[in-house]
Amino acid sequence: MIPTEELLQRGVDDVLPEVRQRVGSGPVFLTFDIDFVDPGFAPGTGTPEVGGPTSRDALRLVRGLRSIDFVGFDLVEVQPQYDSGEVTSLLAGTLLYEFLALLALSRRDARAGP
Repeated sequence: MIPTEELLQRGVDDVLPEVRQRVGSGPVFLTFDIDFVDPGFAPGTGTPEVGGPTSRDALRLVRGLRSIDFVGFDLVEVQPQYDSGEVTSLLAGTLLYEFLALLALSRRDARAGP
């Protein structure tokens, strides 16, 4: 586990190699809890946590997970009734798109070979 405060202090680019090392080469299932993101960027959740990363940081983190052997993803805690301006839903949809892109890139890279 890398606490949010450490992630924000060190930065996404500095943390990603550690994430890759910890995950290793085995198959990975990623659960993304939207309340990880600061409620200023994702207010539509049941348990908002002030002081989290921005939506940009969240996207950079997910995009930086390329080449990990993902077998599945989910995204949880989006509460549309609390989502003013639908910004949480937009972020959630964008993250789901990024998850699919990670799978597509992984398959393309596997076909290309070493």
